[in-house]
Amino acid sequence: MKHLYIHIPFCQRRCAYCDFNTYANMDDRIEAYVVALCAELGLLAETVSPAPPASAEAASLRPTIFIGGGTPTMLSLGQMERVLLAASAIVPLEGAEVSSEANPGTVLRRDYLRGLRQLGVNRLSMGVQSLHDPTLRILGRIHSADEARRSYLEAREVGFDNVNLDFIFGLPGQSQTQWEATLAEIVTWQVDHVSLYALILEEQTPLYAQVTAGRGSLPDDDATAAMYEAAMGRFADAGYVQYEISNFAREEGLREHRDLPDIPSRACAHNLAYWLNSDYLAAGAGAYGHITSGGSPHRYYDTLGIDAYIAAMGAGRRPLAEIIPLSAVDIRAETMLMGLRLNVGVGADHFAARCGAALEDVYGPQITELIGQGLIERAPGRVRLTPRGRMLGNQVFLRFL
Repeated sequence: MKHLYIHIPFCQRRCAYCDFNTYANMDDRIEAYVVALCAELGLLAETVSPAPPASAEAASLRPTIFIGGGTPTMLSLGQMERVLLAASAIVPLEGAEVSSEANPGTVLRRDYLRGLRQLGVNRLSMGVQSLHDPTLRILGRIHSADEARRSYLEAREVGFDNVNLDFIFGLPGQSQTQWEATLAEIVTWQVDHVSLYALILEEQTPLYAQVTAGRGSLPDDDATAAMYEAAMGRFADAGYVQYEISNFAREEGLREHRDLPDIPSRACAHNLAYWLNSDYLAAGAGAYGHITSGGSPHRYYDTLGIDAYIAAMGAGRRPLAEIIPLSAVDIRAETMLMGLRLNVGVGADHFAARCGAALEDVYGPQITELIGQGLIERAPGRVRLTPRGRMLGNQVFLRFL
């Protein structure tokens, strides 16, 4: 298997907007969880056969391991080493893109960052979210803007030459002026990769309760769209390539993705695997995997609860919560939904290799209609969103469901 996702569900504090499978105040379970996680990785290494690449485009990607959360940097270096050792039986570390998410509030230690790099993690993804301290407090983040900057600089100093920063826009009380000041600051850092996400107000989160109770207000759709347009302009002027709806990267060094046109060298190979609808394994509480080879295409996810996950592995069985069969129709639709997020769009050869059918034969009427609406366009050998289509992506995606 070429791609692996590992979920670490622990956090020092659960953020006000977070709807992910994360848990605070459970630090006493971390060691038992690491034992269970390594055991699951061992089972996966023994039982899952290699999957062929989805297409030539997918084959051009580096192997990847992505450690997400939660806050993976709550693990000690010793625990992280054990996880990576177990993961390497599935995806060898040598030659792989090995990413770890990090919270600036948990990596303000140069020795920890240096140790992480020495273990083989070669890409760091830091959840900054905002450079406005009052907004960070509203979001429940445990770091300040200054701490985020210091963490980033320390990561550079210890040898991380591939760093991503996550930011959110459309936040409570956020103004265009405030957002543009954040953008101006980000580009001075010369970060390799930036991911920008419009806030999704999820029910059952503290932030949802605050906003619906009138204790905060969000920018309207027009204001949020203006923030997105400002980001696209600012990063283009600074030399970044927007290669996906939410992602911007530098073109530095040798181009790695030779079979994908216009994908910058600092693009995230692991996320490219998702957008190309490739197969990937996943381990950890609530982690989702995607397997379409071997005659029974399916998606699976592990049990959500930490204690239930630990108990399942303690009993020697995989902690599966559900296996979801995928039909040929599902795979075709997902190939379009995921691939159209990329600025290069969906290649006809990629679609045929992935789905066993010609793109125009399956979706010709939808493509013609969306072209007429100015939402997608044809390029040599592929279809892609127009700039207007990127602003209205969800409307486009619905046409392929």
